[in-house]
Amino acid sequence: MSTHSASTMKLTLRIWRQKDRKSPGALQTYKLDAVSPDMSFLEMLDVLNDQLTRAGDDPISFDHDCREGICGSCAMMINGRAHGPRKATTVCQLHMRSFKDGDEVTIEPWRAEPFPVIKDLSVSRSSFDRIIAAGGFVSINTGSTVDANATLIGKRDADEAMDYASCIGCGACVAACPNAAAMLFTGAKVAHLVKLPQGEVERTGRVLNMVAQMDKEGFGSCTNHGECSEACPKEIPFDAIVLLNREYMRASVLGKQ
Repeated sequence: MSTHSASTMKLTLRIWRQKDRKSPGALQTYKLDAVSPDMSFLEMLDVLNDQLTRAGDDPISFDHDCREGICGSCAMMINGRAHGPRKATTVCQLHMRSFKDGDEVTIEPWRAEPFPVIKDLSVSRSSFDRIIAAGGFVSINTGSTVDANATLIGKRDADEAMDYASCIGCGACVAACPNAAAMLFTGAKVAHLVKLPQGEVERTGRVLNMVAQMDKEGFGSCTNHGECSEACPKEIPFDAIVLLNREYMRASVLGKQ
């Protein structure tokens, strides 16, 4: 008779192991018993790492920070889907109740050339930082703090700016895109500043510089698959790409005048 509790699960984990970006990697299989459905996915990996450490093996490297779905660090593919099976959910907010006893779960890092593997499931997303540095800022002197209602902004623009600004830069859009495009990310960073008067000063140069940096980093082109928005844990709308294209065309025309 099995002593396995009905309230816990046994899982087979196939996890990508890679020493560094220059070394070849491969999927390795691990067995994990007594996984509580109430665990988060990262807690489950913590348990596995504790098991590996006790056995004298190298623990699995993965990124995390807030574990509250707001920092974007927990970037990994789970059974071929960015952040796993639940829509609008980061890995750290994914719970093991989304899986069943006996499941085989494949866990891999983001697969995109601009996101090189550091080790195992950890990748470098510094390419996103360089895109933001290329133009995702405002340089105006706002002076001392003023009342929030002093600058009139239409509700629709304010709401859309907040929606675009909710992007956490996790990279799921790139990982889900068959072309490894960063258009949704770049579009969101351009769009939320376009919608606000504070972003008007750098408006033309911002989009030209950010798109140029995006291309320099080696991201692919958008072919309207829509997988990016579908995979986004913050549900950034595909309209961000439409706005990015519009802003780029506008800036290109103004730049030639």
